Parts: sequence; structure tokens; C-alpha cells
Amino acid sequence: MDNNEQQFVLGDFHSILEEGKVWKIGGFPLPDGSFWEYREPEAVVIVRNGILYVRAKLSKQNNHVQILDNAKHMYFSNEPVKVPENGEISFELQMRARTQGTAPGDLYDGFVSLNLLDFTTGAALDFFVSNDKYASVYAILPFPGVQVPDTGKTKYFCVFKEETDFEAGEFNTYKITYSQAEDEAVFYLNGREVRREKNIPMKFNEFYVCLGIMTEKDLSPSGSVSVHGQTVIAEYSPVTVEIKA
Repeated sequence: MDNNEQQFVLGDFHSILEEGKVWKIGGFPLPDGSFWEYREPEAVVIVRNGILYVRAKLSKQNNHVQILDNAKHMYFSNEPVKVPENGEISFELQMRARTQGTAPGDLYDGFVSLNLLDFTTGAALDFFVSNDKYASVYAILPFPGVQVPDTGKTKYFCVFKEETDFEAGEFNTYKITYSQAEDEAVFYLNGREVRREKNIPMKFNEFYVCLGIMTEKDLSPSGSVSVHGQTVIAEYSPVTVEIKA
């Protein structure tokens, strides 16, 4: 590795209970001064051989705010990773998803996620993984309390690309690379490029690395419909971050 490259590993899952050391429970402050936690109260968390294992029977719901309803149990890196102005930054990990009681073939009924979130812009670059399908995600979202820059184009969007060409129920390697200079994000599965987004309309500045258990079900007129007794089992390796300046 030359002097223009930097690599480090974001893991230390043995400290996962010391919230705020390396990882913290995700969530957002609410207008009333309270904080909405992405924490399933009955989640089982195991750290073994460097792997983070989380099993949760889904119960968390929010009847009013879509983003708060989607994520059920999620860890944010305690600090964001800064994006270089030149070169590129990449995030890579191995991840496995297994679910029980989710609707067959419905990725969004319960899945495991890697989320790269930039709260200076509302950006999200993600991988979502279920029993038999995965999706790459490119989005600018209305996170609570985040001011999204006006680009003169569509302000909020979320574009999912679903695929089935992976080892279902097993560990696969997921990698997301972003170049601020090129305004480009590239998604890789097991070393193979599966998506490239060009002409990103704003500069992303930093990413919180987030590991989640989620659903993605639109709120109904009567509120949340995302929970019906399903269980999601997530396993994550440490995340390798590489910066090429």
C-alpha cells in the first residue's frame, strides 16, 4: 500500500455493549425532544470469532414517519468516516441474512443491511439482503433534522435494484465504493461489479457505517404494516475501509 492509500478495519464487536465506544444504537431525535432508537427490545446479540450476530423478532413500529418505521435494530459507527476530495473511498464486509416468517420472495418484508449514511446531505448507499434476494440502494432521503442541499433536480429519491445472483443464506462479500471527484458510486458483490451510479448530483462528505435489521413497507392510512411476527437473523464481519487519495 503506497502513501496515497489508507486502510483500517471498523469492527471491535466485542465492545458492542459499550455504546458510544465504536458502535452505538442508531436513531434520530424527535421534535418533542425524545430520541427514537432503532433497538428491538428482545434482540439477541452474540459476538463470536469476530462476527456480530443479531437475531430479532420484529416489533418496533412507527405509525407516522416512514424512515423511523423501516429500521428495526441498527448500529451506527460512533463517528463518521470522512470522504476524500480526490480519489475514492470503499467499504467492504461479509454479511449473511436468514429470516423466518417473512413473505416468500419479498425482500422488503425483513432483511439485513449495510448502510452508508451521510447526514450532511441525506445520502444513503446501501446493500439490503434477505433469504433469497438482495438489492443495491442509491438514495437521498429526508432524515429527521437533516438539511438536504437543493440541486434543482428531484430532491428526495430511493432507487432499489433487486438481484438474485448470490449465495442465498450464506456469507457473501459486499463492497461499495464512492468517488467525490467523479460523482460516482459502484457496488460490488463477491468482487463483481453489480451497479454503477454516475453523475451523482451532489458531493457526499462523510459516511456513518450502519449495520441493520430492517423492513421497507409503506405506511398505510392506518399506520405501520411492517410487523407481523417475522424474525430476522443478521451476521456481519468487520468492515474494511480503504481510502485512495
